[in-house]
Amino acid sequence: MNQFFAEFFGTAMILVFGCGAVANVFLSKTKGNNSGWIVITFGWAVGVFTGVLIAAPVSGAHLNPAVTLALVLAGKFSASLMPLYISAQLLGAMFGAGLVWLAYKKHFDATTDADSKLAVFSTMPNIRSYWYNLLTEIIGTYVLALAVLYMAQPDVGLGALNALPVAIVVLGIGLSLGGPTGYAINPARDLGPRIMHFFLPIPGKRDSDWRYCWVPILGPMIGAALAAMMFVLFGGV
Repeated sequence: MNQFFAEFFGTAMILVFGCGAVANVFLSKTKGNNSGWIVITFGWAVGVFTGVLIAAPVSGAHLNPAVTLALVLAGKFSASLMPLYISAQLLGAMFGAGLVWLAYKKHFDATTDADSKLAVFSTMPNIRSYWYNLLTEIIGTYVLALAVLYMAQPDVGLGALNALPVAIVVLGIGLSLGGPTGYAINPARDLGPRIMHFFLPIPGKRDSDWRYCWVPILGPMIGAALAAMMFVLFGGV
């Protein structure tokens, strides 16, 4: 159960910093309105850094169903714990997104653009082409998962000393590969907040774009599986 709460709170911190940065940039009348992509990518990186610091000593700090899958396929983690970890990650993502909504409640009320409100919670491609969007998510998560596999301690996951390196990797992915889709690279990061967007009483919100939601779920899982295969085939274990 300690592992559940470590994954829950670690993932929640990622969403507080990440979705919070998006809210600060996209919503009306904030101090950081229109401050740009660099602010968003740094927000997500700091969130990953904080989440890993919190969760690493207890759960190994997967904080991402795709990372959990990669570690299982690479023989570094028990498959029997996957349901526990993934449920904690999804619920933590929902909790973190809810905290951001509370913090920015008045700014959601003041914002008229429904797409900006959705963007705080979930990813959207700038050019909608589902298979190319899927490919972008596969590539981004492949890079993340391969990096994590080489950082991870056997049978656990990330250690506390890996907090900064993995945060830098996430920052780099955002700056280099995040432009087309907003780089979910984490099914829980996208699905959990998307569910919250659907249920929260946000005035003037649009639909939650369920037609797209399969891309940031399936893409990261495929990318993670490919990274694990590469890791095993080329002697990573």
